[in-house]
Amino acid sequence: MAMASTIDLNVPDIVSKAYYPMFNSRDRYLVYKGSRGSGKSYAAAEKVIIDTITRPYVNWLVIRQYFTTHKDSTFATLKKVAASLGVYELFKWTTSPLEVTYKPTGQKIFFRGMDSPLKITSITPTVGQLCRAWFEECFELKSLDGFNTVEESLRGELDDPRGFYQSVLTFNPWSDRHWLKSEFFDKDTQRTNVRAFTTTYKDNNYLDKAYIESLKEMLVRNPNRARVAVLGEWGIAEGLVFDGLFEQRDFSYDEIANLPKSVGLDFGFKHDPTAGEFIAVDQDNRIVYIYDEFYKQHLLTNQIAQELANHKAFGLPITADSAEQRMIVELSQQHRVPNIKPSGKGKDSVIQGIQYMQSYHFVVHPRVKGLMEEFNTYVYDKDKEGNWLNKPKDANNHGIDGLRYALESFMFVRAGHYMNYQERVSTLKNLGL
Repeated sequence: MAMASTIDLNVPDIVSKAYYPMFNSRDRYLVYKGSRGSGKSYAAAEKVIIDTITRPYVNWLVIRQYFTTHKDSTFATLKKVAASLGVYELFKWTTSPLEVTYKPTGQKIFFRGMDSPLKITSITPTVGQLCRAWFEECFELKSLDGFNTVEESLRGELDDPRGFYQSVLTFNPWSDRHWLKSEFFDKDTQRTNVRAFTTTYKDNNYLDKAYIESLKEMLVRNPNRARVAVLGEWGIAEGLVFDGLFEQRDFSYDEIANLPKSVGLDFGFKHDPTAGEFIAVDQDNRIVYIYDEFYKQHLLTNQIAQELANHKAFGLPITADSAEQRMIVELSQQHRVPNIKPSGKGKDSVIQGIQYMQSYHFVVHPRVKGLMEEFNTYVYDKDKEGNWLNKPKDANNHGIDGLRYALESFMFVRAGHYMNYQERVSTLKNLGL
């Protein structure tokens, strides 16, 4: 692309007012928790590009919990921002190693994962100093100690007497138990030199009307999830159905290669996603690995078949929501989806399935986002007096339903047949549930 003779980097023309502090504040920590579509990650990427161009001493460290997630997220966003600002050709974009170089000076943007925080401390740029960090999706960050290790590596005298160190943190606040809350938002415990913000979709000027309407609709249909995804507020951990039973972790396919696998499929369309959950089960150690997923609205039958093919479901047993017999027949007969069958049903089958699932520990791959959000917001129901009931609230559970279907053959199938009510009760008693 041809470069313009002048480049307009006038911040008020580029970002919404909510993100001005990213560009005019010298505070050590700029922390943005926010809703889906709030534009916080895009604004942070704009800061990375603009700071690199306008401050010759600055080199950036871009951090996520898992290094492998950078290429399709932060790296891709930075490329998009650079192109939008008209400065794409001023940078060299390399994928091996994954890094960005500002051609006029040699300043660098480095990408690292918090799964190896000690490796981060050895980075030494050839021009300027490593004095900026962007921690993206930092709700995924597991260790406060690891975060501190990285922060402590950002030190030393800067070439520019007006220079300063700064870290930007962006995330969706799925649980109020996370150390991010006490470190940066709670007045009694937060660090010094912090500016903490909450932004929503209203701070993003570039969302289309259909997307905004879908968020508003979530407020009505699924207020528990909307608390985080629409309002940007802290999620409520109280009453989680799978509390303490799930974790997010990067793992390779080799780790699960010899484990039996299956697929669960829950159908949705306009308001709800169609969720396909792909699992491998270590029955001896009671561990379920969720290694892949598709989680999309507005999928037609042929598109569901294509998603199953793209995600390598063919050859695996597929259990689908029995309430949609027509969809199952169409997938099988018209679209040649093999090994697909309806889920079992009967008295208390949902509650019994959830109880059985609670005997497992779930390891969720970082690419599995829909189910992970549900794990963080799927709660028990309450009665009119506010007392907890022993049944989950029937909302925010499409991925979880898909997971339950995928697990069905490991839980309540005997000799190829779904157990009756009494057999399921006996099975749960034998597990001590």
